Amino acid sequence: MYLFARVCHVGTLVSNKAPAFHDVRTYWSPDAVKRVTGKELTGRAKDGIIHLINSGATALDCTGAAKDKDGNGTIKEWYNMTDSDIKACMEATDWCRADYEYFRGGGFSSHFKTQAEMPVTMLRVNIVEGIGPVIQIAEGYTCVLPDDVHEKLDKRTDPTWPTTWFAPILTGKGAFKDVYSIMANWGANHGVTIGGHIGAELITLCSTLRIPVTMHNVPDEKVYRPHAWASFGTEDVQAADYAACKHYGPMYR
Repeated sequence: MYLFARVCHVGTLVSNKAPAFHDVRTYWSPDAVKRVTGKELTGRAKDGIIHLINSGATALDCTGAAKDKDGNGTIKEWYNMTDSDIKACMEATDWCRADYEYFRGGGFSSHFKTQAEMPVTMLRVNIVEGIGPVIQIAEGYTCVLPDDVHEKLDKRTDPTWPTTWFAPILTGKGAFKDVYSIMANWGANHGVTIGGHIGAELITLCSTLRIPVTMHNVPDEKVYRPHAWASFGTEDVQAADYAACKHYGPMYR
């Protein structure tokens, strides 16, 4: 949890937006959704979705109830949240009795479903023996499913927890060749979601801190690392990132 707190803080410092902590719980393929609900996924969800859900420990900003200047649901910088945005996020949330299977002491869990299509970045830090920390980054969009589809899928896990349906951007290769591959290559069943596409900024920050990025779907033209990284290889830029970070060592020990 300490590591997740750190990566939450990094995302917040880069974006000035509240981080949403999730279990990266379930991959739903288009075929599985049609089998269970009788409906087909459309729009950004058409290639499959990941169910992001956690036991209430998620910023209410992820409801998508705050509005931008055009009236679209969004996740705002903390200093741009208005009283009406705060009220809307609260009204989009209800509070369910905690499931005793998980929380024997009782209590309540925040519960909502993300109600807007928004650009987001999912990230995770893993500690790898012999390497140290590595970062995973997946840019994509939240999805709004029809109520009947949402309810059937949501009840397959825990309907008292807040839900975000996530459609990562696919590149057609490597870990991002399809949605299943992203889930299969993710370090474990947790991640942090930040409003906006901030992968490029995170990659640059990671190079400064000497933390290699093990997977990302940020377009090549948006990626900036120090010039010296080119001396470690220009064809396999991921291998160069690992080599440079190992050579220079961590910024903070």
